Amino acid sequence: MAVINPHINFNGNAEEAFTFYQSVFGGTFTKIVRLKDLSSPEFPVAESDANKILYISLPIGSNLLIGNDVPSFLGKVNERENRSKISISAESKEEADKLFNGLSAGGEVEMPIGDSPWGSYFGMFRDRYGIEWMVNFDSI
Repeated sequence: MAVINPHINFNGNAEEAFTFYQSVFGGTFTKIVRLKDLSSPEFPVAESDANKILYISLPIGSNLLIGNDVPSFLGKVNERENRSKISISAESKEEADKLFNGLSAGGEVEMPIGDSPWGSYFGMFRDRYGIEWMVNFDSI
């Protein structure tokens, strides 16, 4: 079966965001590549972009959360756009609470975590980096 690995674009703060995500989920980055690591005569990198992240990945269960910074020559990412949400299926209410409270810290809660009308334990928010998340626990 296919595995879904969300990939998120940032405006220069990918490393900060992923360090935050790592503090909530735990784990070790599998790879960090900076734009300067690919700099060559064929692919010159502006000094202002040199330390930006080209690729960073954090394993979460059997999936990867992947991200990068957008190089300045490509413009900026609209951090307030209606992006697709990242959905997390927790294994318990306790895990759902931990993930919801950790990831939503400093962000905007759209739907507080709690029992939903459809029978799930569910919450929804935009984290402090503008990424939208849903946390869900089904006891069934």
